[in-house]
Amino acid sequence: MVAMADGLDAVLEAKVVSKIETLGISTVGELLRYAPRRYVRQGQLSNENDLPVEEDWLTVVGRVTGSKMVPMRKRSGTFLKVTVTDDSYTYQANFFNARFIQHRIKPGARVMMAGKVKIFRGQIQLSHPQWAVLPDGEQEIDRVVGSAMLAEMLGAEAEEFANSGGVELMDRPIIPIYPATKDIQTWTIGTAIARTLVAVETGGEVPPDALTREQRDTRGLVSTEAALRGIHLPDTDDDIESARARLKFDEAMAIQTVLAQRRIAGRTENGPSCPHVENGLEDRLLARLPFTLTDGQQAVVAEIADDLGRDTPMSRLLQGEVGSGKTLISLLAMLRVVDNGHQCAMLAPTEVLAAQHFRTMTTMLGDLAQAGELTAADRATKIALLTGSMKTAGRRQTLLDVVTGEAGIVVGTHALLEENVDFFDLGMVVVDEQHRFGVEQRDTLRTKRKDSGMPHFLVMTATPIPRTVAMTVFGDLDTSVLTELPRGRQPIKTSVVPMRNASWVDRAWVRAAEEIAQGRQVYVVCSRIGDDPGGKKSKRAADGPEQTSVSVLDQYQELLTGPLGGHRIEMLHGRLPADEKNAVMDAFGRGEIDVLVSTTVIEVGVDVPNATMMVIVDADRFGVSQLHQLRGRVGRGGHPGLCLLMSTAPPVSQAMQRLKAVEGSTDGFELARIDLEQRREGDVLGSIQSGGVSSLHFLSLLSDADVIADARELADEIVGVDLPLADHRPLADLVDAVLVPTKVKYLDKS
Repeated sequence: MVAMADGLDAVLEAKVVSKIETLGISTVGELLRYAPRRYVRQGQLSNENDLPVEEDWLTVVGRVTGSKMVPMRKRSGTFLKVTVTDDSYTYQANFFNARFIQHRIKPGARVMMAGKVKIFRGQIQLSHPQWAVLPDGEQEIDRVVGSAMLAEMLGAEAEEFANSGGVELMDRPIIPIYPATKDIQTWTIGTAIARTLVAVETGGEVPPDALTREQRDTRGLVSTEAALRGIHLPDTDDDIESARARLKFDEAMAIQTVLAQRRIAGRTENGPSCPHVENGLEDRLLARLPFTLTDGQQAVVAEIADDLGRDTPMSRLLQGEVGSGKTLISLLAMLRVVDNGHQCAMLAPTEVLAAQHFRTMTTMLGDLAQAGELTAADRATKIALLTGSMKTAGRRQTLLDVVTGEAGIVVGTHALLEENVDFFDLGMVVVDEQHRFGVEQRDTLRTKRKDSGMPHFLVMTATPIPRTVAMTVFGDLDTSVLTELPRGRQPIKTSVVPMRNASWVDRAWVRAAEEIAQGRQVYVVCSRIGDDPGGKKSKRAADGPEQTSVSVLDQYQELLTGPLGGHRIEMLHGRLPADEKNAVMDAFGRGEIDVLVSTTVIEVGVDVPNATMMVIVDADRFGVSQLHQLRGRVGRGGHPGLCLLMSTAPPVSQAMQRLKAVEGSTDGFELARIDLEQRREGDVLGSIQSGGVSSLHFLSLLSDADVIADARELADEIVGVDLPLADHRPLADLVDAVLVPTKVKYLDKS
């Protein structure tokens, strides 16, 4: 019997296996869950709704509307220029040395073409695409398929296509179109899947289903066997819909099973109980605050306090709008842990952010953070900073403060995880923005405790996450949400500035000069540092020709010699030495710099109340949520904020749609939803975007809340009585098939 966990060589020849492995697929189960991107019915065109992106590998089914030999401009000879439409877009396919195929690809023919997308003067082009003439009604399929190679390769390619079963696949009433690449075409994928299905079905035994008949019937779901056949070899649209419903639930079930295992396993750990300490550091900081916590902040503080009071480790996600007070709330939580005699570690993704947190918390606490100094308050603690670039003497002193317990709070980067960092009594870990904290790191920190217990964990993000996404990506964490901004936060006005309009760009810099003249400060953010080999160019889909992005180094020089040349301008980027980065940020914080030209190192956590304006150059190169994050750096003081989004994106393009969405809304949760929709939700379970298998083919994290909730409940029920899934092997196999090892590893970092 062919099992889902078997390698592909159990059913396919080596040549095909090597091609399929380029997709990141290595087992039968993974191959059978590789979903078609769309379907084409007999006689229909592909109706490709998504605008193709330059350099994408595109498979299109369309009707030939024009076919003619055209003289070459720069050398002798001709090429075949074919125009194809799929009812959504018109494509131009160019074939060189095409005398063998010009009589086959004729106007009116229904064809499938596959090749790399190029955009030339707004025209979507396919150069040397592979091709096949498809059946059209009663017409039989043309048993010749084109090659991306020269004409002499055509015969071998055609023979391979015919012998592989591709003809039969293309002659079905509904043809699946798979995500393909230059290394493997949709017909090769489809044929391999069809062969594998036959091998599985004729193996003498039906593979066991992860759901019982009762569980399937309750939800109106078909069996795994029926779903896999229905998604790949459907006879009707009903077959496809039934298959999608089952495979959607399978994806939700696999994810929620892993998360349920983590949640339930975490309940068996011991954590340091940290009840409220009367007149401790927490109380004294609260008494010193020049403002009152909002109702939302007080509610979250209470949730965290309830967790800390238990003897099991807290695992909580704190998410909220930019500037909603997450740092203050995490500091109050850490002070409660310090009040109970334990230490806290705060992990930040960059040295700039770690240094910013160190400065912010030290300033907020004042003499409460001056333990060991003459000016220290009674029962004060000490805050230490540890980064990879620290000088030897400073690093040695910090490590001593950590191991002796002198430092109650230690702020740092990944340097905190090194073997020579020993804590006196680690009671809590706070993980800040962008940092995915994995099981290996958790194990590392567990060994840094005196006993075998687990420290409390608080994961913070300023990128709002829709509820269903949080339920999936952070499903093993309890969630707290801050939706309101602290009193006194100023509004931020956002406007798009077309970079092709020189007068608008000039006005933007004049506006910056006006802000500086009033004693305020300006950020200018660029997408790259500069001095890149050959320069980086943006790929603009059908938006127009390639455009070179503006670097920090170039923008800095331009401003120095241009409209802002009379002002104090400095640069900040990741290549600067740590002491230089800190010096620049300190100077900007003190108001000694008027304009800071920077990369996204200032994206999160940086708090300079006097900074009121931000100019984001080439804003279309950033995601919606990232733009929202960046503009949150202004308007943090007593004056309104202004954010200008400079872009060369055409007026009608997805890039401009993103920018207009940011211009029109300050609701981070709504923008996060738009961001996910535009990115087709991406591979939210992993960082593999190119050449790998997307974790989610059917499940929508935005719209399938009911499915996710149902799967979560069933997973909790099963895992609650069988944590290792010893008696539920088909479910364990489902997890392996849906979440390949790299994705499971990433889930560990949620």
